[in-house]
Parts: sequence; C-alpha cells; structure tokens
Amino acid sequence: MGWGRRRLVGVIDAETRYEAVRSRDARFDGEFFFAVETTGIYCRPSCPAVTPKRQNVRYYTTAAAAQSSGFRACRRCRPDAVPGSAEWNVRADVVGRAMRLIGDGVVDREGVGGLAVRLGYSARQVQRQLTAEVGAGPVALARAQRAHTARVLLQTTGLPITEIAFAAGFASVRQFNDTIRAVYASTPSELRAAAAPRGGTRTRRTVTPTAGIPLRLAHRGPYQSAAVFDLLAHEAVPGVEDIDGTPGRRTYRRTLRLPYGTGIVAVDERSRGWLDARLHLTDLRDLTTAVQRLRRLFDLDADPYAVDERLGADPRLAPLVAARPGLRSPGAADPDELAVRALVGRAEAERLVRRYGKALDAPSGTLTHVFPEPAVLAEAEPDGPLGALTTALADGTLRLDAGAERDEAQEALLALPGLDGTTAAEIRTRALGDPDVVPPGVNVPDAWRPWRSYAVQHLRAAGELG
Repeated sequence: MGWGRRRLVGVIDAETRYEAVRSRDARFDGEFFFAVETTGIYCRPSCPAVTPKRQNVRYYTTAAAAQSSGFRACRRCRPDAVPGSAEWNVRADVVGRAMRLIGDGVVDREGVGGLAVRLGYSARQVQRQLTAEVGAGPVALARAQRAHTARVLLQTTGLPITEIAFAAGFASVRQFNDTIRAVYASTPSELRAAAAPRGGTRTRRTVTPTAGIPLRLAHRGPYQSAAVFDLLAHEAVPGVEDIDGTPGRRTYRRTLRLPYGTGIVAVDERSRGWLDARLHLTDLRDLTTAVQRLRRLFDLDADPYAVDERLGADPRLAPLVAARPGLRSPGAADPDELAVRALVGRAEAERLVRRYGKALDAPSGTLTHVFPEPAVLAEAEPDGPLGALTTALADGTLRLDAGAERDEAQEALLALPGLDGTTAAEIRTRALGDPDVVPPGVNVPDAWRPWRSYAVQHLRAAGELG
C-alpha cells in the first residue's frame, strides 16, 4: 500500500492523514475530515480539489467538530454524506455508545438529558467525554446530523422548506435557516436550486406514498452485497420482508417500526460505492433514524480495509479474504425484532407476525405488517422462553438499543431461561453490532481481534461453519 494503512481503527497520525489527503484516498472518507484555514472549508480526504499546503490543514474526527470550529462543508465533495466512522462500531465505551445513540436520533427526541440517562452518566460527563474524544458535544453532533438530513430532503423532494425544517429535527425555522447557512454557506432555497440539472429546469418532486425518498446509502471500499442479500433472502419473514429479482439485481424490501410512525424501505443489491434505496415514511421526522438503522442492517459503516488487512494476514483466512474482499457482518434494522427471531426461528416468527403484528395502514404488495413489539408479545404469550425474552425487553431489564452496554446485555440474555450461548452470540453480533463475537464451540485465535465476527462470516461463506 506504499505509505501504508493504519493497523487499527482510530490510530491515524498526522503524516498518514496528510498523505491520504494528498493522494485523495477514499479509504479514509468518514474516518477523519480536514479543513483548510485559508478557505474556511472542510472536506473529506478524497476531495478532488487542489491539495492544500500542509501548514494550512487542520484535522477533525467528525464533521460536527469542523463545523463547530467555523468551517463550512465543501460543495464539491459533500463531506456530510460520507459513511460513518467504523470506530463507533468497534468501541464499546461510553463515547462509542453515545455516538451510536446520537446517530439513532436520541438527542433530537430526548435531548442531552435523555442521552445521558441511557448511558448512565451525567449530562456534563457525556459532554466532556465527547468533546475530548471527537471535538464536539452531543448538541453539535446532532446539529450536523440534522443539517445533512435537511440537505437530503431539500435536494430530493419538493416539500415546503418549513416542513423540511421540522422533519429534519430543528426546533424552529430560524434555527434551521441559521444552521444551513453556517454549514453550507447557502440558504435552504439556494441549496435546493443547486441540485437542479445543469442547463435544465429542475422538476419539482414531492414525497408521496408511491414516490418515497430516494437515498444513496454510501459505504467505503468493496462491498459483497450478494452475501448480504443471500442472508436476508434466507431469513425473510413474510408480511414483514420480501426480496425479488435475480442474483445481482435483487431488491430487498421491509417494514420498519420507528419512533414516530412506520416505514417501508426498498434497497437494491447492486453496489456502486453506495446502495440505492427508497424510503416511505408515515412521519418524516423518522428519516434520520431510519437511515441509521438501515446502515446498521447492511453494515455500511464498516472499514473493510482494516478488517481485510488484519484477517488477510492469517494463513487460514488469507484465501477467504482474497475471494470475498469487503465481506460484511450484517446487523439488524430492529434489535428487539432480531432477538425474538433469533430465539424462535423463521417459521414461528411468521406466525407471530400473522397473529400479533401491527397491520400497515396501506399495505405495499406482500408487505402487510410491522413486526410485533415486545410488550405486545409479552402480554399475549407470557410463558416460556419467548415470554421471558419479550418481558425483559419490554420492562428494560434487557436493552438492545444502539447505546446498550454489550457485556451487560449478554449477561441479561444468558440469564433468561431457554436462551443458549449460540443464540446470545447471534443477538450480540446482529442486534448489538459487535464486530468481535465468536459463537460457542468455534475455535478462532485472538489474533483475529477485533474482527472475529467478520472472520466467522468468512468461515461460513466458505462452508467451514454451519
């Protein structure tokens, strides 16, 4: 690789960063951002603009940190649209958990106080730790996320600007306007106009039940979409999911239970540096949360370069990694749903959907229901392992949300009757997004840390594990 890739997520020195900027290395997009003091603009490492002088460059862990320092987003490389840092998938500490919760929209819905309660820390402690680690506090991080959501809606829909302001999570139109100007150096109207085709007139688009919101779900590096879609096809529960088309051109569709309403998403298999998706929401305030949950389901924020470098150095795994570079470890769109399905299996999950699932107001083809909530299942079928699991999920004894503490969650899982270590490992891998899980009875070396979940995926893809 010439000047070399850092061996571990989060370990990037200034020399490596500048070389990544100089060579426009897309492998680092989302891992860090750089800002140019002479222009007041921040970019992703792969920005095609002229490389700035080394002495004029400052580096930031997050886009929010760059924005908080007064820099505006580059209009050429759109640094707000890069994949998220894989560091937050790996880290199990309070900062990693906080970043995942902020991505899920917790600050927008519950404020910094709600975030702190979920983490078990005071709001001041959360502010201090995030600022020290990523250069921005929870409010600034949420603000950057809202700005990105607003830009997507401005440039892909014809919704009135006032509606977009509140759909993106802003408390007022004034706050929305001020943020857009600060982040993009444009008014909302100018940002919308910039998306018009050159030399033509932009056709006004609206969000309707049939149109939905078009999305490009970006990822870094190679992406083995066939393996992910094969797994989703194997697991699909009728009524909640379907998948059609021929391999290589398939479309996966599913329903979503979201904080403010429900959703239906369609994601295409073909990867071009992103996955094309179309999202239908009953409440646009759920856009940010829905996108983040899809990113976790498809493992789009992974760092395949770091994973493949570590696993490919092992003689046993080297040919497997070479055969499937960028193999992902899929997560879950709904962690509670995943836990129930891991426990009961596909056939029983289908029965639960038919009997207890929430019917959609407007079915879409074969998609008719949202998977039943734990509280509904706990009341309807309180006995046995299913009742124990759903009761624990409903009363908060077991937490599987984006900010859950993984070791505590596993202890709670193993304390439930009828839930064995293999099921707990699947839930920890998929629902909690842990990249370093080994099922009981599978012998893998510590040298594969912190990517043993990916190693297991390679072994399964090669037929070495069931």
